[in-house]
Amino acid sequence: FSVASTWGSYYYSDKIVLGLNKARPATKEENLKLINILDSLMISSGLSHKPKLYVIDDPQPNAFATGRNPEHSVICVTSGLLDTLDYYELEGVIAHEMSHIKNYDILLSAVVSIMVGFIVMLSDMYSRYMFFGNRRRNNKDNDSGGNSILMIIGLICLILSPIFGSLMQLAISRKREFIADATAVEFTRNPEGLISALTKLENYTQDMYNVNKATES
Repeated sequence: FSVASTWGSYYYSDKIVLGLNKARPATKEENLKLINILDSLMISSGLSHKPKLYVIDDPQPNAFATGRNPEHSVICVTSGLLDTLDYYELEGVIAHEMSHIKNYDILLSAVVSIMVGFIVMLSDMYSRYMFFGNRRRNNKDNDSGGNSILMIIGLICLILSPIFGSLMQLAISRKREFIADATAVEFTRNPEGLISALTKLENYTQDMYNVNKATES
């Protein structure tokens, strides 16, 4: 179930995320600056397929990338991001999202999710096996001290496995964000733009209305 659900989410991630966040395609009439930034970054990024651009009408400045590969990639920004950042700051954010696409971070996230789900599933199966197996053995043999210890170990693994899995996801996510920042600077040759954008985004405290925090990057 973990593999199947993650595969479905990965394969249709762009449609699912855009639908959940009520995103609309960017147009030259309303978002010419955004489109021009993407066109200029296509040269320095080396991507062979241009990501689709979408905009979410939300005052919270935010952006994310999705799609199962560069050929089906999407970059989505909020109207708040367009209103908050100047040209070079917005360029740094778009370059950051393009870095996620080029570095296949979405694929990596899907693989990590499958691994974490698989670890939890194995721990759960082990604990159930030890619990029910121990009950059957108790009907035949009253000396179940060793089996009880194994069952306790399985229970501990069941409790700790999702914690370790979450820590692993956070560690990988943090590292990939650093790599995306570095790659974005390679694209723009302007670290000040990205630094200024990240500073503004960090200091912004207003809650999001339409955007799911799970897509924040």
